Parts: sequence; C-alpha cells; structure tokens
Amino acid sequence: MKKPFVILALLALTSAPAFAQKKPAAKAPAKKAVSGISAATLLQGKSIYTQYCLTCHQADGLGVDGMNPPLAKTDYVLGDKTRLIGVLVNGLKGVDINGEEYHGVMPSQAYLNDQQMADVLTYVRNSFGNKASAVTVSEVKTVRATGKK
Repeated sequence: MKKPFVILALLALTSAPAFAQKKPAAKAPAKKAVSGISAATLLQGKSIYTQYCLTCHQADGLGVDGMNPPLAKTDYVLGDKTRLIGVLVNGLKGVDINGEEYHGVMPSQAYLNDQQMADVLTYVRNSFGNKASAVTVSEVKTVRATGKK
C-alpha cells in the first residue's frame, strides 16, 4: 500500500517546478521623454486629452471627417504654436486644415488653466505620429493676455 503513495510523492516532487514560485516580471523601463519633454507632462496632457478632447478628436487623433479635424500630422498642430494655443483659448468654427473643410464648432477651452493647456498641447504635438517642441506655460499666458486668435 505504501508503494502508490511513494510513487505519487515522487511524481509530485518531479513536477514541483510547475508549482514553484515564479520570479516577478522585470519592470518595464520608464517611458522615455520625447525630445526633452518629461514623461509626467505627457501623462498629464494625455489625461486632459482623454477628459476633454477625445470625444471629438478620437483616441487616434484622426477626428471625424467633415466635422472635427484631425490632430495627427497637421499644420495646425505642428505649425505656429500661437495659433494652436489660440484655438484652445478662443475656440474655432469652420476651418480648412490641410485642404479639407471641417464644419464642427470647437468651443473655447479657456476654463483650462495655463499649465493644463500647455500640457495637453504638448501631448498632442507629440502624439498621433507628431513630433514637435513643447508648449510652455509662458506661451499660453502670452496668448491669453493678448487675446490672440
């Protein structure tokens, strides 16, 4: 009667590695900042984008044809930062972007503070295939102060 228990015990011992404690997975390396932009800034910008922009401009930044313009690789996003900041500060209605007309109305996002605007615009300028310099709080303050469109 003891032989079956001994065999079972030996089988259990030989299959022990399957039940052995596994090493914890190696931590993924910290996300590198894009061209000197901190990962924290991009993370904060992404959070703001998700809360306020995603519905119209979509998760992939491609917008909605004829309604809400794309944010991926457009002159508006990658070009003049003053104009881009002005879109958040003043809103925008009916615009031609990269040769296509968009008829949606973007309301002013002036309720966002200067830091939030800088973070979300920096995120947009460095997401969806974009690579561009950061938008600074001082640039946002300047546009707000001048009321520049």
